[in-house]
Amino acid sequence: MSEEIINRVANSGLLTLDLEDYYPKEEIVVLDLKPLLFMGMILKEKDFRAGLQNIDWTVYQDKILAVTCTADAIIPSWAYMLVAVQAQPFAKMIVLGDQQAALQQVFLSNLHSIDITPFTDQRVVVKGCGDLSVGGFAYLEIARLLKPVVKSIMYGEACSNVPVYKKK
Repeated sequence: MSEEIINRVANSGLLTLDLEDYYPKEEIVVLDLKPLLFMGMILKEKDFRAGLQNIDWTVYQDKILAVTCTADAIIPSWAYMLVAVQAQPFAKMIVLGDQQAALQQVFLSNLHSIDITPFTDQRVVVKGCGDLSVGGFAYLEIARLLKPVVKSIMYGEACSNVPVYKKK
């Protein structure tokens, strides 16, 4: 008996959304303000400004700059503004926090850029496994973004998924 093999997954009408497509592609580099502080713990305005002038900002060209301070010091808000003014011509994006905070902020920004209109009234599978470590924050946010427009949201693969949401 020769029966035609039918790919029911391909014919299911499911749309697959791979969050890895929105993972930041740019290198994330960290600028620690601690070396710019007097004795590693006190911000002196004149010295801080001079320290910023001595940084080779070109090393941050087209990268995501995460600005942090590993010292237990009080950094005034205007100091971050000075860093932004110096780094802005070079860095693609400037984020306050460590590398993980920068990754999360850029990833969320990328997710917010998704045009969700093609997902309207569709059954969507958010891909679950991949080569990159996609954090729970991204799955939380994509579910929040998709829920108002989709017919259903599933997690995993089209052939094996976990139902997450179904419009009633």
